[in-house]
Amino acid sequence: MRRHLFVAFFAIAVAHGAADPLPSWNDTAPKQAIIAFVEKVTKDASPDFVPPAERIAVFDNDGTLWAEQPLYFQLLFALDRIKALAPHHPEWKDAEPFASLLKGDGKAALAGGQASLGKIVMATHAGLTTEEFEKTVNDWIATAKHPKTGQLFTEMIYQPMRELLAYLRANEFKTFIVSGGGIEFMRPWAERTYGIPPEQVVGSSGGLRYEVRDGRPVIVKLPEIVLNDDKEGKPVGIQRHIGRRPIAAFGNSDGDLQMLEWTAAGQGPRFCLYVHHTDAEREWAYDRESSIGKLDKGLDEAKAKGWTVVDMKDDWKQVFAVESM
Repeated sequence: MRRHLFVAFFAIAVAHGAADPLPSWNDTAPKQAIIAFVEKVTKDASPDFVPPAERIAVFDNDGTLWAEQPLYFQLLFALDRIKALAPHHPEWKDAEPFASLLKGDGKAALAGGQASLGKIVMATHAGLTTEEFEKTVNDWIATAKHPKTGQLFTEMIYQPMRELLAYLRANEFKTFIVSGGGIEFMRPWAERTYGIPPEQVVGSSGGLRYEVRDGRPVIVKLPEIVLNDDKEGKPVGIQRHIGRRPIAAFGNSDGDLQMLEWTAAGQGPRFCLYVHHTDAEREWAYDRESSIGKLDKGLDEAKAKGWTVVDMKDDWKQVFAVESM
């Protein structure tokens, strides 16, 4: 409730010009570029005015709205689920990637890349009804702690990005999450954390089936991938779920490049921004060589195309609402 009230009062203050809309941002080029873009597309007299219905802004989640190191948080959720389910699956003791996970060797478990990751996610997500899965996610996210900071995962949200979401909504933008993370994993908590309702969450999606269990209609999660909402899948997900090309896109890795390209290719004013992780003291510093959130080609494309790049160390006064690193 406090968070919802904060967002509401913040939005009112911004709309009436009573406060700095982005107080956790230093007054450097990225903040100036954001404000300049918002002002030019929202002023009636501006030649670049965009009607509210077309003010679509899309955000990656991992590494853009919340942290993603040392592993994607949904993967940590899946690892906890493997441990909880292991007593019911004795065959996992000899089957990879489960055997390595149960031995505590996450690196070996993920050596198989996407195939191993897919097995882990399917084993821990499929077979549940959507309601059962939602409860499992809510229970986990309410209590699970980050392995380095000891903070709840929802406390690992970037304060500057939370302010940006509120600022955009105060100026009649509709904000969407477009993430490689699972759509059913993000929907249970996105609204109370980001103010983004479940119908504005786009993510990787598994198969679903309608069933009647014990006389009650349910939707069941199936062990198959329908949409991998990463890289080329992100523009596809946007088209399927949103149906409008965004005018603003925010990401942090090469997995977001196609989403930014798709956004930038539209007619009229466009804004694309990369969050560059450069702060090893307050967060983590990584880019071209990282196995998590690699930013290589995207960094070059941003420079070549004039997209905005946030240097986390220099451009953010504050990283998390409660600094804990």
